[in-house]
Amino acid sequence: MTRWTGSLRVRLLLGTLTALALAMLLAGVVLGGLFRDHVMRQFETTLTQQLDQLTARLAFDAAGQPQIDPQALSDPRWQRPFSGLYWQLDRVSADGQGRSGVLRSRSLWDTDLALAADAMADGGIHRHDGRGPQGTSVLMLERTVRASDAPDAQWRLIVAGDLLETRQAIDRFRDVLFLSLLMLLGLLALAAFAQVLVGLAPLRAMQCALDAVREGRAQRLQGHFPSEVQPLINDFNQVLEANAEVVARARTHAGNLAHALKTPLAVLAQAAHVGAADLPALVKAQVAVSQRHIDAHLSRSRVAASVRQPGQRTPVAPVLEGLLRVMQRVHAERGLAFELAPIDDTLAFAGEEQDLQEMVGNLLDNACLWARTTVRIGVVHGADHLVISVDDNGPGISAEQHSAVLARGTQLDESAPGSGLGLSIVADLARLYGGDIALENSALGGLGVRLSLPRLV
Repeated sequence: MTRWTGSLRVRLLLGTLTALALAMLLAGVVLGGLFRDHVMRQFETTLTQQLDQLTARLAFDAAGQPQIDPQALSDPRWQRPFSGLYWQLDRVSADGQGRSGVLRSRSLWDTDLALAADAMADGGIHRHDGRGPQGTSVLMLERTVRASDAPDAQWRLIVAGDLLETRQAIDRFRDVLFLSLLMLLGLLALAAFAQVLVGLAPLRAMQCALDAVREGRAQRLQGHFPSEVQPLINDFNQVLEANAEVVARARTHAGNLAHALKTPLAVLAQAAHVGAADLPALVKAQVAVSQRHIDAHLSRSRVAASVRQPGQRTPVAPVLEGLLRVMQRVHAERGLAFELAPIDDTLAFAGEEQDLQEMVGNLLDNACLWARTTVRIGVVHGADHLVISVDDNGPGISAEQHSAVLARGTQLDESAPGSGLGLSIVADLARLYGGDIALENSALGGLGVRLSLPRLV
């Protein structure tokens, strides 16, 4: 049961078939009712015409007695017994409570049409359902007429028509209608089944593409998909690419860490083998080097796991102001002047606060180490990014050395140890966030660093 109720194909088919069945049933009821009403109106209209003809043929003699010449009537059914078309003329009593038959058509033979006396305006037509000859159901129309010479005498002229053929026609139409609607329902059900199969075919193609990825025959979902499904395919391929990037990055980090630790371990092994006199100091120094490498790679791994996650927002101004207060205390003995340009309070970094502190903190610490008197910080922004600039008035480096400094950042084991991660590691962290770092000659005379990061709009 769970298998069937959990099937999208079954849900679509059941929903479509239920809607079609209700629509066909409603159509049958409505169309059948409309046809029945139309036929009955036509039947009543025909009887009204017959009543008008009889009224026109009704005459009164000198004694005030009514007369209708049967030969003047055009329909031969008036003369055939039990033909299904009847007429009768009744006299209504003076008090209006009784009535008696005076004239009737030959088709009635020896029977009468029974109607109760009721109040009725002259010339008006009353409609009655009743019983005719041999107990058949008939529709009766009656009209009050008066003789011009005897206006006190009231007469009722009645026309009746057998409903058997009319009802049989209605029943035949209803049977044909429901049979036709049932066949239409079957055709529409087949069309719905074909539509569901065709509409869900891309899901089958998607399943095959997923099998190819799972079995290692493809690196991403491949194939032609409808425009409604293609965004899902694109998003899934982005997830696959992100996972592949994470795996490749993890392998790179593991290789870099192993390569970085190889040298300290080799130094320790060699010192232990030869029995160096300064072995304790050597072990301490190499352990410190190894610890710096481990801390750097752990920081990279943490940032790599957190970048591009939704909902990350870090206001820039509080972070920079807090870092300046820390640097003022750390380098208080040097008496450096820190300049912070006004920052828009709405500027926010699309990442974690700790990562922003690490990147900008290392840039500030590096600037403080080399600055003579002044360190300047500024922030500019574009539509989807922001640029944090850190300038100092230290000795700086030549333009030829800018690319060399950043190039060495790709080889962690070649980076000189220092406070925090260093320029090379900051560059790696910025690139993990989709940003970048650039070095240039500062207007203050020293080094200028431009850190570009994604901005949260």
